[in-house]
Amino acid sequence: MKQTKIIMGMPITVEITDSEDTQLLADTFAFFNKVDRRYSTYKDDSEITQINNGMPRSDWSPEMQEIMQLCEETKQETDGYFDIKHDGKLDPSGLVKGWSIWEAAKQLEKRGLRNFYIEAGGDIQAQGVNSEHEPWTVGIRNPFNTDEIIKTLHMHNCGVATSGTYIRGQHIYNPHQPEEAPHGVQSLTVVAANVYEADRFATAAFAMGMNGIAFIEQRDGLEGYLVDNNGMATYTSGFKEYVHA
Repeated sequence: MKQTKIIMGMPITVEITDSEDTQLLADTFAFFNKVDRRYSTYKDDSEITQINNGMPRSDWSPEMQEIMQLCEETKQETDGYFDIKHDGKLDPSGLVKGWSIWEAAKQLEKRGLRNFYIEAGGDIQAQGVNSEHEPWTVGIRNPFNTDEIIKTLHMHNCGVATSGTYIRGQHIYNPHQPEEAPHGVQSLTVVAANVYEADRFATAAFAMGMNGIAFIEQRDGLEGYLVDNNGMATYTSGFKEYVHA
């Protein structure tokens, strides 16, 4: 069974191959709606909006405090290239999307599911196998022509996230030079053990520009695929393990 809904301003797809219990889909989408209500910077009554309007830290929810701690840890791990502060406001969406997909996946696993796929805005957690009992197939889009798939990956118990400007426009900045867009890079895809790791490091690596792929290469458990402004691809040493011939 498979369903797609627009939540958090993007399509979210959940596909489950080892159950026909539609309540599982309903509960997963309910979780994403809850995440949206808490973290959306576009909602006047969201917790993050209230924080940006002056809510004291002592009133933050335990989950928000955890998310902020994870954001700070990611900032430290990326030499400041992952930074949720923009124009004096906090926006943890660069971490929350991957975190929420991974949390939704863990909730399904706790209910006994082993074969399912969750995608939110191009970031994916793929568990087990698809309905054909094969690894899940994920395409990397050509950032210059999004109708074209330039690489096809086989995913099994791992996550993938892509950062780029071709869907949402220029929304990722180098915190060290905030007036300048990242140089040279059109898209950067990261594969990791889970989508939380893939998403947060894809965001930071994209902000590094052409240096981002070297950063991914140096981190254990991450593989990456970068497309530059000339349409040339650079990928890490272990990335080919995921490529479907």
